[in-house]
Amino acid sequence: MDLAFFRLPDGRAWIGEGPFTEAATPTDGASFYINDFVLADAKPWKVPSRLFEINSTADFDRFLPASKPLRITWQMPGTEWFKMVFRRIRRDVLAQRLRKMVPVLTETGVVVEGDPASLLRRAFAAPTGFWAYARIENGGGLVGATPEMLLTRTDSNLQTMALAGTAKPSGAEDFTTDLKEIEEHELVANFLEETLSQVGEVVRDQREISVAGGLTHFRTRFTAVLRNVRDDGALVRLLHPTPAVGCLPRDEPSLSKLMEYRHQLGAGDFFGAPFGFRHAGEFHCAVAIRGISWSGSEVKLPCGCGIVAGSAFDHEWRELRQKRDAVAKLFGV
Repeated sequence: MDLAFFRLPDGRAWIGEGPFTEAATPTDGASFYINDFVLADAKPWKVPSRLFEINSTADFDRFLPASKPLRITWQMPGTEWFKMVFRRIRRDVLAQRLRKMVPVLTETGVVVEGDPASLLRRAFAAPTGFWAYARIENGGGLVGATPEMLLTRTDSNLQTMALAGTAKPSGAEDFTTDLKEIEEHELVANFLEETLSQVGEVVRDQREISVAGGLTHFRTRFTAVLRNVRDDGALVRLLHPTPAVGCLPRDEPSLSKLMEYRHQLGAGDFFGAPFGFRHAGEFHCAVAIRGISWSGSEVKLPCGCGIVAGSAFDHEWRELRQKRDAVAKLFGV
């Protein structure tokens, strides 16, 4: 099985079937942008041999063999490594060496029955407003449904968003005045405004509440009219990683420390990476969160949390659990 999948928030969806041609720059026709978190793939544009538009879950029958319902046995992550990483990041934040960093905690599991590729149908059926994505090859893959867009570009018009700050499981009513969550969100929003101003005229909307898949976040939308940058790959590199999944400042020492923590906590290469689709003159690129990856029978469910000066360990630990539960519910595992 050699497939790539992308669904827009309005429900339009496509599957690309391999073998895929790889390219350093986008080519004519449809192509998927698939890279890891550090953008290590020099040829991230994956051009399918054939492209199919998906209109219903029945359209997946030609790609997915019949299998038993998916069952996974999950292993809860321990607190020790995450607590150590949390303390180190918060120490650097309080010392003003960092303003924000997003460590990633991963829950692991083993497939007991069924085929993880069947999660494609659940991704397609994700709520309106989500971008869904998948890549399946060589007995492994990843599939997800995310409310976070990195960018959408049509001609000189670009859209993006800051999606950061998460309501406590039982405290959504106080979310609008939660200073820690507001600070976390505004760091992301200010980064996007400053970065986009380098390449275009930016309009920043008001901060709003977004409820997506059982989680409540702050969201700020941005639009920009680009002055001269039309290279989609260059725009990805300009924005990724935003402080919503990375760190601030986004300099080499901070990024190196971030990757060290991601490796210590077992984060997969895909989590928070850009995953996009270019078709009919439009480029849509999502942030690959709220996803599940697998290799053989081994499964990973990663999630991240933003640590700033006002962060507390118990709150972040509960937030990570809340996010994992939301993904498991969405995919029925």
